[in-house]
Amino acid sequence: MHWSWLRLAAAAVGLSGIGAGFVVNVDRAAREGVDLGLVLTNYFSLFTIITTTLTAIALTAGAAWSLRHPGTSREPFPIALGIAVVTGPMILLGIVFNVLLRGPASGLALTDSPGIALLDSYATETLHVVLPLYLLVDLLFATRRRGLRWWTLSVLVAYPLVWIVYTMLRGELTPDPYGATAWWYPYPFLDPHGDGGWGSAITMIVVLLVALVGIGALIIAIGRFRERRAAARADAAAAVSAPPVEVTSAENDLVDK
Repeated sequence: MHWSWLRLAAAAVGLSGIGAGFVVNVDRAAREGVDLGLVLTNYFSLFTIITTTLTAIALTAGAAWSLRHPGTSREPFPIALGIAVVTGPMILLGIVFNVLLRGPASGLALTDSPGIALLDSYATETLHVVLPLYLLVDLLFATRRRGLRWWTLSVLVAYPLVWIVYTMLRGELTPDPYGATAWWYPYPFLDPHGDGGWGSAITMIVVLLVALVGIGALIIAIGRFRERRAAARADAAAAVSAPPVEVTSAENDLVDK
C-alpha cells in the first residue's frame, strides 16, 4: 500500500511545482506590464505543465483505486494505461530539458526577487527532475502494475502528437507577450524562425516522436516482463504452500505392482 502514498506525494509535488511556476509568471507579467491572460495561456500550453497536470491526475487515480482495493490484484487497465501515457512524455521531458534546455538564467530571471527566483528554481527542478525520476522508479518498482498490450503504443504516442500539432499551429498566431517576436513557440528547437527554419523544426519533431515510440515500447516491455515475473512468483508460492497429496492404500498397491 505504500506505493499509494508515494503516488499521492508525487502528485502533490507536481502540482506544487505548477503552482510555483504560476506565481512566477504572474509576478513577471505584473512587473513587465504585459497581458496576463496571454502569459497564463502560454504557461498552461507548455508541454511540461499539461503533462504534469495529467500525471497528477493519473497518479491520484491509481493511488485512490489501490487504497480502496487493498490486496495483490493488478491495477485496472484504464489506470495502467493512464500512468503509462504520462510516463513516456515525462521521462522524455526530463531528458530533453536537462540535455537541450538547461543553461544559465535568462535576463528576465535575473531581475526576479530572491523569493521569486527561488520559486522559479523549485518549479524547474520539481517538474524536470523530481517528477521524471519518480515515474521511472514507479515504472520499475511499483507494485500491482499491469502489463499493457503492444497496441497501446499508439495511445502512448497520441497525446504528444496532438500537443505538437496544437503548438505548431498556435505558434504563428500567438505573439510573444514580452514583445520579442510576433510569434511564440514554447521551446526554441520548435521555432521555425530559427537558423534551421522549418526543416530544423520538423527534423526535431520527428526525432522526438521516434524517441517517444522507443520509450513507449520500453515502458510496455518492462510492464509485460514485470507482470510475467510476478505471475511466475505467485505460481511458485502457490505450489510451495499447496497441501501434500495423500496417497490411499489402493494407490500404494498400484505403485507397488
